[in-house]
Amino acid sequence: MTGLALALTALGLMLGAVFLRVPIAIAMGLTGFFGTWAVLGSANAPLAQLKALPYDTFSNPSLSIIPLFLLMGQFATRTGMSAALFRAAADWLGHRKGGMAMASVGACAGFGAICGSSLATASTMGQVALPEMRARGYSDALSTGVLAAGGTLGILIPPSIILVIYAIIAEQNIVKMFMAAIIPGLLAALGYLLTVAVYVRLRPDAARAEPRKPYRARLRTLIATWPVIVIFGLTMGGIVGDWNWAKPGAQALFTPNEAAAFGAVATALYGLAARRLTVAGVLASVLETAKATAMIFFILLGAEVLKGFLALTRTPDLLAQWVLTEGFGPYTVLLIMLLAYLAFGCLMDSLSMILLTVPIFLPIIAVLDFGLTPEQTAIWFGIIALIVVEVGLITPPVGMNLFIINGVAGDIPMGRTYRGVLPFICADILRVILLVSFPAISLWLVGALF
Repeated sequence: MTGLALALTALGLMLGAVFLRVPIAIAMGLTGFFGTWAVLGSANAPLAQLKALPYDTFSNPSLSIIPLFLLMGQFATRTGMSAALFRAAADWLGHRKGGMAMASVGACAGFGAICGSSLATASTMGQVALPEMRARGYSDALSTGVLAAGGTLGILIPPSIILVIYAIIAEQNIVKMFMAAIIPGLLAALGYLLTVAVYVRLRPDAARAEPRKPYRARLRTLIATWPVIVIFGLTMGGIVGDWNWAKPGAQALFTPNEAAAFGAVATALYGLAARRLTVAGVLASVLETAKATAMIFFILLGAEVLKGFLALTRTPDLLAQWVLTEGFGPYTVLLIMLLAYLAFGCLMDSLSMILLTVPIFLPIIAVLDFGLTPEQTAIWFGIIALIVVEVGLITPPVGMNLFIINGVAGDIPMGRTYRGVLPFICADILRVILLVSFPAISLWLVGALF
């Protein structure tokens, strides 16, 4: 059996194990271990690899960003920032038809900017916004659909844990990945707002308008969101801003690692000062962060073991050569990859999908001619892949965000959630087509700042 045939067989068995609910980290790690054993004919090599690989993997300083941003998200969840964002958005948009649903989108975008997790954003905002919309007569389909879709903004609007991991495994600049995600993230929020506006005109019984709030009340609730604005502004602005006016082009105020640490500390200090975060809450946040970090790092280690096996078989290089030899068009290959992301994104979480596929897909994308530099191609592909994986989180029948929102709702039939999310999936597909057709949308801000 050739190395390529062995790799494809091993990957097929691994996917079968994942579908049988074997944890993805174990499935990838065992596939890489036994695959390396099969290629080299001895267990000594993979065992020797395991002695050094964990240290080599986790000694990367960039990985410290992950627990810090996770901790920042935990603190933000416990300090009531999500509720403040929703109240402000509801006061400014609630008088419009479907305004509370639009407010949910805005609040998800704001909370996602400091949370960095799709599932956490969906869960937190579901608990805050869903009771409010149901109490005001919004249909179950619209209420759950908009929150499931809005949750995906948490993973796209920076800072994002998945963007950090993609940047590390694709060997790209983390700050550039953050900047490339901003415009697509804002387009996503705008697309969801327009979807709500169209939805309530086609289905007038799905929502209603609330009385217009006086401007004094609106300003009061808007001012209450200052912690989010200040912390997010300093965290992201400190990474890319030119803070030395006397010397244009000077180094930014923060490195990404320092920005993550600042965000976590600033969020904690605000919570403690406002008496919304107790010592017990801090300890609980640290514990939850440790659990999430351990899960992510375990998956990352399994992916590295699998990556070593694929490198031995030269699978990515051979597939790239085969694509070039067969003469497939660049966009045909990209379409096949995006369809694969959409299909498997319904069954696997976004982190697992990115770690599993990028070592295989990115070398193929890199040899295709999209009229971009290698760096631009890697950044552009990462943004598109992440968006499509996130669409999988809201695609029936097994999108993870759908189950989270439905679990928060408790008594809403899943079928109504499925119907409610379909218009937002259509908006996402249109956005993907736009970003694929015009790479400059993702790359313009990167070029302007760097």
